Parts: sequence; C-alpha cells; structure tokens
Amino acid sequence: MLLMDPWMIGVPLAAAAGLAGMTAYGAVYPQAQLFGATVCRTRSAKQLALTFDDGPNPAVTPRLLDLLAMHNARATFFLVGKFVRECPDLAKEIVARGHLIGNHTDTHPNLFFCGPQETHEELLRCQEAIHRVTWAAPRWFRPPFGFRSPWVGEIAQRHGLRTAMWTRIPGDWRAKPSTWLIEKMKPIAAAAQQDIPKAAEGAATSGQVICLHDGDFRRLNGDRLHTVGALAHWLPRWRDLGLEFVTMDGTL
Repeated sequence: MLLMDPWMIGVPLAAAAGLAGMTAYGAVYPQAQLFGATVCRTRSAKQLALTFDDGPNPAVTPRLLDLLAMHNARATFFLVGKFVRECPDLAKEIVARGHLIGNHTDTHPNLFFCGPQETHEELLRCQEAIHRVTWAAPRWFRPPFGFRSPWVGEIAQRHGLRTAMWTRIPGDWRAKPSTWLIEKMKPIAAAAQQDIPKAAEGAATSGQVICLHDGDFRRLNGDRLHTVGALAHWLPRWRDLGLEFVTMDGTL
C-alpha cells in the first residue's frame, strides 16, 4: 500500500481553505476590492451618502421623497428593474426630485450564484428599464445583498457602472419598529461626532455611505415605514452635527 505523507495532504487542503476564505471575503465584505473596485465611503467626514435599495415602492418611496425634501437631503436610489417597469412614474419622480438612480439588477438575484451571462443580462435589463423611463443610463450599481462574484466587477464596468457598497448597513429590512432602527443608527452620529472635528483640524478623514431600503425585493408595497420613521428622527440631528447629504456622485 502506498502511504501518503500527511504533510502532502495538508498542503492542498490548506490551499483550498485559503482560497475559499479569500473568495468569501471578496464576495461578501463591503470594502473588499478583490472582485473589482468599489466605493464605500465619501470624500469627507462631513459628507453622508444616504442610499436606498429595492425600490421603487409605491407604499413608501413617495413618503420618503417628501421627508428628504423637507430636510433638503439628496440621496441615491438603487432600483430593481422589474419594479421600474411596474412603477415608471415613481422612478421619474425620484429623478425629478433631484435624486440619483442606480442599478440594482432586474430581478434581485444573488449574483454570487449567477454565471457571467446571467449577470450581464440582469444588469442590462435594469439599465434598459431605467433608461426607457428617465432617458438616462445609471452610472452606479449595487449588487443585491452585497454579494459579488469574480466577474461582476468587470461586467459592471462594461456597462459603464461603478460599484457602490457601504460603510454601514443598519438592517432596516427586518420587521422592527422605528425605535429599534433609531438605536441601530446611533453609530452614524457617533462616527460623525468623532471624525468631523478631526477633519476641521486638517486630518485626512472620509465619510459614511449608509445602506437603507425603501422597497422589498420580494414584492411591491412592502412595509418600510419604520425606515421613514427612523429618518424623521435622524435627518435633522445629522444636519445639526454638520453633515451634508450627498449622492454617490458626490463621493468622487
């Protein structure tokens, strides 16, 4: 019987484990650049980029737009193509209110499990849906669930898209009351209180990109009113801290 040196067995196993770990890091970690360049922070500690995924949503997006207008806050909305086709006027309204629209794929699949062709078609159909309604092609893309594959970055670039991730994701997709979400969003203010004075003293600092949700990718009219309620609490307080609200274009 041929005996195999245990060390020789351990080397490929360790290599495979290391490769799996690197793949998981590149696929999931928001600030990972392994599968292509991403943007997850703003240029200055005073800039806060609010982003909203999974819309447009007739049950919530209009109320959110009114709230943002009340506080003169601009944001970026990452739209799902199938909902854009169902709610074209609402997609137009987002742009008319001065906000930026981004690509969040056509049907919201987990792109880590999609091959290159399916990934290309998901981005293309969403681009086409948004362009048909707004007469402008999105410049930003956010992968559903934040999951990426080794080819998604290159495909996004082919469509003229930058990939937007986030600094903080408070978890507003959960069915929780606004009071719970207000608590989960406290670190945003805490970071600003710490970093803005440093920026005033000349230190090199960057700001936060916040990932929130105005829609539910599973269906139209999903309940995200707790997100609106939490923002009604935080928007004036963030403004009082000296934060400026920017779109993803403002992060460059």
